[in-house]
Amino acid sequence: MIEALLEGEVCFRVEVGPDDPTRIADLVTATGMFSAGEADLARELVEERLARGLASGYRFLFAERDGRLLGYACFGPVPLTRSSFDLYWIAVGPGVRHGGIGRRLIQRVERMVVELGGARLYADTSLRPDYEPSRAFYRAMGYVEAARFADFYAPGDGKIVFEKQLVVET
Repeated sequence: MIEALLEGEVCFRVEVGPDDPTRIADLVTATGMFSAGEADLARELVEERLARGLASGYRFLFAERDGRLLGYACFGPVPLTRSSFDLYWIAVGPGVRHGGIGRRLIQRVERMVVELGGARLYADTSLRPDYEPSRAFYRAMGYVEAARFADFYAPGDGKIVFEKQLVVET
């Protein structure tokens, strides 16, 4: 069953279709934030989900308007943890940035994670200056810094991991 919820003009869905690997790679490339290798990886995660289903560990949420992909998120449980999830990707197309699509995507992902038994959601990004908007987005959404690694991606390109506690674990 395809879940599609209409909010205003934006439709959200969770099912992955055969055109999604290309659509996601195109969207990631269009943002101007990611390398060709990163766009290839984004495509590969969708292909893995298509090939293996939920056993892949990857879940997706798509935001669309009139059949056009506006943004998406990819997330999944952290292997060998009881209730931790990773937000692997969240990307919004350049023509709709600052329109609330990213906020709506991450809020829906957070609710989905809780429904799946998750208590914490982790997101990581680069420490390069051009990634400050991404870091500001996570902070604005209530995420706090959990870890920082110098020179993680490359010399001079560190990694920051954000965490948000979604429910109190008992």
